[in-house]
Amino acid sequence: MPQKITAAEATYYLGFDGGGTKTECVLADSEGNILSKASAGASNPLRAGYTKAWFSLSEAADLLLSRQKITASHIRGLCAGLGGASRTGVGRRAVSFFEYNFPNAQVRVTSDLEIALEAAFGSGEGIVLLGGTGSASLGRDAHGRTMRVGGRGPWFSDEGSAYDIGRQAVRAVSLAEEKRGPATALSKRLFAWNECRDWESLMDRVAKSPDDVFPRTFPLVAQVADAGDEVARNILERAAGNLADLAMAVARELGWLDRPASIAKVGGVFGRSKYFDEAIEVQVKRALPQAHLMCAKISPAEAAVQIAIRLTCAKGNAA
Repeated sequence: MPQKITAAEATYYLGFDGGGTKTECVLADSEGNILSKASAGASNPLRAGYTKAWFSLSEAADLLLSRQKITASHIRGLCAGLGGASRTGVGRRAVSFFEYNFPNAQVRVTSDLEIALEAAFGSGEGIVLLGGTGSASLGRDAHGRTMRVGGRGPWFSDEGSAYDIGRQAVRAVSLAEEKRGPATALSKRLFAWNECRDWESLMDRVAKSPDDVFPRTFPLVAQVADAGDEVARNILERAAGNLADLAMAVARELGWLDRPASIAKVGGVFGRSKYFDEAIEVQVKRALPQAHLMCAKISPAEAAVQIAIRLTCAKGNAA
């Protein structure tokens, strides 16, 4: 266990953004200046498993600590926004993990959606539309009331996500091969893209870890769609509609259907395909004519480290 030092000596802060595909981590000093950034593998415990999640979080943090030539004992505060952490049991286990490994830190664990909302709007009102390995939307009004939809996993949720798009692409290739669906340029590239020889090896990989296949296939769909493939474009059109539905559901519950609303796009599905980005814009405007689509001001990991600093300062003032 890391050696304890006095709180006055611990002057660094960590922020984590942990999802189903990767982990982003940032290190800040006591003034809030970002000193370094690092990334690692997946750290959503519900999708990657706790062992892999803890490894990814440790790997990202260790990279930053070694660069700065400091130890875990110098971390005074940290905030981690993790996929799946909105579930009480997941959040509790994550807090225990961080408190053990960073003994001098004030620890907060929250969802990846919460830090995305912070990244886009600070403490203000707005809607965040998350499109990554999974998909979800979270909104907050001026009174602090929040509403969340989606993000319940790939089994019956996460429509419009990279996982969902990749799964639809693999299905389209299968249908095309069986002459039950239209031909697609995806067929010529799917196996090589996933470093598989044939269906058998691809199915083995899916059975072992679908998160290593379907989200990874999304950039291929984006490329092929931008090149004009109709099958890929239809997949992205449906995904755009699903993402717009998420934002509209939040806006409806907040009473914002007929008023201006800012919607921040966060996640890896945005900015990868001109065709997809335009489709999302069209679908959101169709559902919410007065909506304004935007990007977050800072990264979710940077927002997390700001929360960590704020939390630690508040605890210090209370003491």
